[in-house]
Amino acid sequence: MEKRCKILIIDDEEIVLDSCLQILSGGDYEIRTAGNGILGVDLAEKFRPDVIFVDLKMPGISGFEVLEKIQEIDPTIVTIVITGFATIGSAVEAMQKGAFDFLPKPFTPDELRLITRRGIEKRKLVLETLALRREKELLREHFAAIVSHELKSPLAAVQQYLYSLSNELSDQLTEDQQHRFERIQTRIGDLMQLIHTWLRAITVDIESIKENFAPTSIPVVISKAVESVDPHAIRKDIAIRTAVQDDIFPVLGDEGTLVEAVVNIVGNAVKYSPAGSHVEITAKNFDDEVAITIEDDGIGISSDDLPFIFEDFYTSRSDKQIEKGSGVGLALTKRIIEAHGGNVSVESELGEGSTFELRFPALINQPIELSPINNEFMNKT
Repeated sequence: MEKRCKILIIDDEEIVLDSCLQILSGGDYEIRTAGNGILGVDLAEKFRPDVIFVDLKMPGISGFEVLEKIQEIDPTIVTIVITGFATIGSAVEAMQKGAFDFLPKPFTPDELRLITRRGIEKRKLVLETLALRREKELLREHFAAIVSHELKSPLAAVQQYLYSLSNELSDQLTEDQQHRFERIQTRIGDLMQLIHTWLRAITVDIESIKENFAPTSIPVVISKAVESVDPHAIRKDIAIRTAVQDDIFPVLGDEGTLVEAVVNIVGNAVKYSPAGSHVEITAKNFDDEVAITIEDDGIGISSDDLPFIFEDFYTSRSDKQIEKGSGVGLALTKRIIEAHGGNVSVESELGEGSTFELRFPALINQPIELSPINNEFMNKT
């Protein structure tokens, strides 16, 4: 049996409380009322309602203070402001303090019933979203355990036995048999690398990354990322070009994970670009942000795939045309960038290449001068 929705009404006018009770009494609700903000906050903590109606003008603490305290108690509670002194300014301030909607007095019974239903629906969506997020985290943890214990351990044992067997039989194997042993070892090595990649994406502790934050040079991050991807680019005859603004601001972050984030995107750009093409990396200041743009002439991303490329284990159909990916690189990149207070976006069309943009809050008062080696770099192809 589905539990009844709980509603709390906080207003210093007795007539408002009585009319709201009368209007909503026909619904399947459990309703409580409070005549001032202090009583309302205390009741909110004990009653734990789904929806709270809050009057802005009350003796004691104001409705704005009540909204703040409700956010502290439970940010998933849906709050709706009711007041006879509605202004644009008060509406904006109420929304900033967590209010879901605004109901000016006087209101009709139908208006109250409608906004109540909307508030309850909002509450259900919020709780469902949180439940799905928790379920996803549990699946992530379970998957990590399976990958680590059920796949990694036995595969590592097979790899070790294979190395030993290859050494023991080295003087007895024909050249063809030796090549087959080497191919098996290579395939197992590839599988081990894939498992390590999965575990890295699943188990990375974003909160622990923040503990290492310090002023970080964007030119150094880009230089190290290019250095990591450069061997692959050279093999494919792809030029990596960088252009970094001379007075670019640093960011507050962890250099190692920022390099990893850039490597994942630049590595994909090289992986999915044709031989003889180039990848452009630019970095500039934008007001109080730093933007890194990575542009390639590769196969591009279809409009069907574009909304999902930052999801765990998602691989686009176009991946199969070039090199199969693990489906975790961009998901990990997004988590790293968001942990740094930034965001990542992409523009792409199938067959027209892709452009990724990474934006981070800048440390404006701590500019870092570029050395000539970081200002312009192109690998030799």
